[in-house]
Amino acid sequence: MNWLIITIVAYFLLALEIILDKFLLSSKRVSHPAIYAFYSGTMGLFAIVIGLVFGGFHIISLAKIFFSFIAGMIFIYGMLALFFAVRKGEASRVLPVVGAVIPIVTFFLAVIFLHERLGARGILGIGVLIFGGLLISFELDKLEERVFFRGFRASLLAGFFLAIAATMIKSLYIHDNFLNVFGWTRMGAFLGTLSFFLIPTWRKAILGSLLKFKKPGKESKQSGGSFVLAKILGGSGSFLKEYATSLAAASVTIVSALVSVEYVFIFILGIIFSAWVPEVMQEKKDLKTVLQKIFAIVIIAIGIFLVSHMKK
Repeated sequence: MNWLIITIVAYFLLALEIILDKFLLSSKRVSHPAIYAFYSGTMGLFAIVIGLVFGGFHIISLAKIFFSFIAGMIFIYGMLALFFAVRKGEASRVLPVVGAVIPIVTFFLAVIFLHERLGARGILGIGVLIFGGLLISFELDKLEERVFFRGFRASLLAGFFLAIAATMIKSLYIHDNFLNVFGWTRMGAFLGTLSFFLIPTWRKAILGSLLKFKKPGKESKQSGGSFVLAKILGGSGSFLKEYATSLAAASVTIVSALVSVEYVFIFILGIIFSAWVPEVMQEKKDLKTVLQKIFAIVIIAIGIFLVSHMKK
């Protein structure tokens, strides 16, 4: 199984997580994005257990530990910004902005610091994937209403943070094995979540959520189960995406740009789940929208073809 197939499978799992994230955040079953980011970062510690079980986790130099922790902290801050953006705005507008910012910023960072050379076909493929991702995600009839929508700045911030983290983590993969890098950076992400306690309102929200575990109500149990499932799917997707990125043949920029594939899965899953929870998953099914999505899927398929046949 090559890096491209692994990446596509990873984005399918992440799309499933997004569907559950939208349900939990939109229905306010998780009351604050900081709570969501805190538990996301905490569950990332299981990466260390995986590394110990499979023998990939080992001690590294203090300089690398510091660098890994910083990368992990930037990653969790990016996820926090993403959760804030989804909470403030519409996921259909937030995700394409984040999905466009990440590969663009990653491209320049990778060229400067990782000396990546993608060639004309690779660069064209990235551009096509970004365009396809924007086309499948944006509701064109809303573009004239408000360009800078609620959550726009948080979307940009999320994109920048996640791009910086992706580039830093890729640089670590060049010199170490996948499980070790994944474990140390996820430890950094957990340390990042501890900084949330410095903000009184966030600390109160997180501690309040912890107290609910003592006497969970029926809705709390359902929300907890949905959250755990979302994090298992998201953790598995992130694990596979990181593994694909760690492979020598994979470009961190292209793996980031392939997020457009995730939007295809979200569109398909959105149609399926809209029949189940229409109040949360509202997917338009008129002819104009469907044709727009189909055209975007074709463009994304062309982008996948280009990046899979590129010559570095």
